[in-house]
Amino acid sequence: MPVNLPPGLPIVPDGERPSSPLRERNAVHSPVENRPADEAYVSGPYEMSPEDFEEAVSDALQLIPPKAASAMDNVAIFIEDDYTPQPGEDPDTVLLGLYEGVPLTERDSWWEAGSLPDRITIFRQPILNICSTRQEVIDEVAITVVHEIAHHFGIGDDRLHELGWG
Repeated sequence: MPVNLPPGLPIVPDGERPSSPLRERNAVHSPVENRPADEAYVSGPYEMSPEDFEEAVSDALQLIPPKAASAMDNVAIFIEDDYTPQPGEDPDTVLLGLYEGVPLTERDSWWEAGSLPDRITIFRQPILNICSTRQEVIDEVAITVVHEIAHHFGIGDDRLHELGWG
């Protein structure tokens, strides 16, 4: 197991994706293969009903290895249409997903005393905007879900990029 992962965390052992058929993505988080980075956002938006998108998120959660899923603690997953940049943020900020909370690696014995659940939000429209097929949406949703859950386990963006889940 890579040294930078918390002990016992099988999300991406040895840099391989856990039983996932997902394709490699380019530098701007697009599942489209062999496309220059500046063209990645030109292909969308793909039209998908909110119900189908919710099903894609549910299916993506099934990719989480059982040991990792059972280790998740006090976290809720939501779907919203789009991310609204916070005051002081670049108004053009686009996020596919967002983790808000205290990673498991930073919790202490006092953490549970009245703490609200961590929150993972998957943003529907930004994902649809960069995808041109149903399969691309399914792949991007899966990548985004795994990415945000990894943050819950204390894995940072740099390490996720190294592992191909950036």
